Amino acid sequence: MAKVNLTAGRITAFKCEAGRGQSFLWDSDVQGLGIRSTPNSTRKSYVFETSIKGKSVRITIGKIEIWTIPAARSEARRLQTMIDGGIDPRQHKKEVAAANLVLETARDLQTQRETVTVGSAWAVYVVARKSFWSDRHYADHIKMIHAGGETRSRSSKLTVAAPLASLTAIKLVDLTPERVTAWASTEVLTRATQARLALRLLRAFINWCSEHPIYKEVITGNAAQNKAAREILGRSNTKDDALQKEQLSAWFSAVKQISNPVIASYLQTILLTGARPNEVSTILWSDCDFQWNSMTIKDKVDGTRTIPLTPYVKQLIINLPRRNQFVFSSPTSASGCIVNVQKANAKACEIAGLDMTLHGYRRSFASLTEWIECPAGIAAQIQGHKPSGVREKNYIRRPLDLLRMWHIKIESWILNEAGIEIGEASGTGLRAIS
Repeated sequence: MAKVNLTAGRITAFKCEAGRGQSFLWDSDVQGLGIRSTPNSTRKSYVFETSIKGKSVRITIGKIEIWTIPAARSEARRLQTMIDGGIDPRQHKKEVAAANLVLETARDLQTQRETVTVGSAWAVYVVARKSFWSDRHYADHIKMIHAGGETRSRSSKLTVAAPLASLTAIKLVDLTPERVTAWASTEVLTRATQARLALRLLRAFINWCSEHPIYKEVITGNAAQNKAAREILGRSNTKDDALQKEQLSAWFSAVKQISNPVIASYLQTILLTGARPNEVSTILWSDCDFQWNSMTIKDKVDGTRTIPLTPYVKQLIINLPRRNQFVFSSPTSASGCIVNVQKANAKACEIAGLDMTLHGYRRSFASLTEWIECPAGIAAQIQGHKPSGVREKNYIRRPLDLLRMWHIKIESWILNEAGIEIGEASGTGLRAIS
């Protein structure tokens, strides 16, 4: 191969020979150093050609625009020195790149350790877990870190920051048991119940972080699995509110006085179906089969369940206005269905001389079925409780007709005790027995 002393002029003038895929201009000063040129490229590169273990090897040094002639000669000599020392420059380059990747990863993890906050990790967490949660559980996670400060639709006051909002700006590495204990001491003063729920959600979040490929390098123990914080927040008071049969008449009479027929019907439907409040509020018109008297509603265990549409509940529903797809609709709520009925419920209970929560009506249904000796499995299936016992789980399969027979008996007994019969419904569909 002809060799020349590489100069800037010779390199610029050098071109690939016609009809060839590539051509080389070799340096006379350093053995193996050359210029490579191709016909379709105006760019040329320095290359180094040598022999490693008896095989010819060509290594690209770099583009002529970047490397000077002295620098390229120095690099060629360095490569030859490595080969003479038994080191393959190609393998060495791979090993250096791998080592650099390890160092870069370590730096990235260190950056994550120094910068990732509870709030940013929480956002990743809820996206990753959303498909495994119910809508209500997902909404709880979004609600718990809400920063507040937004305008209300029905008040001039701004929204209040959620329980976990004060922790979102904290670095994940700084979320210590002491920090959680201090948080609990503040939250217990104003909203202990919400804080207890927040602590449970936080504990599950940290467990997830401990298995995340990045966050596990930051987490050291579960700061929310904190005895001091649990003791500060205390235990929740078990609710045991339920309507007694002698209270039914006063309750129905008070509910009848609610000016909003949708809310009045909604409260009665919770009581007479034993369903969860959110299951009733989200019933769609398409879920109701008025011909075959059945109703398909959401179920937190099985997704959906079909229950009987009993005569009185059917009459309540038929008389409601069809404003959108929801049976219990609201023209003011963003979702389209009723959301906040606590005030109306509290007012009705005050009139009746009672103190009842919405979930208490579900508890009332379960308790009142005992008066007619309804099989426990029947009431549980109507209410959407998981079957208990081997026989219930594996052998009992109740058709809708059997549920309907017992459900109508339950409804009739409750209405009879309340002095109510199904008549020509107006508004709430109530007519007292004379």
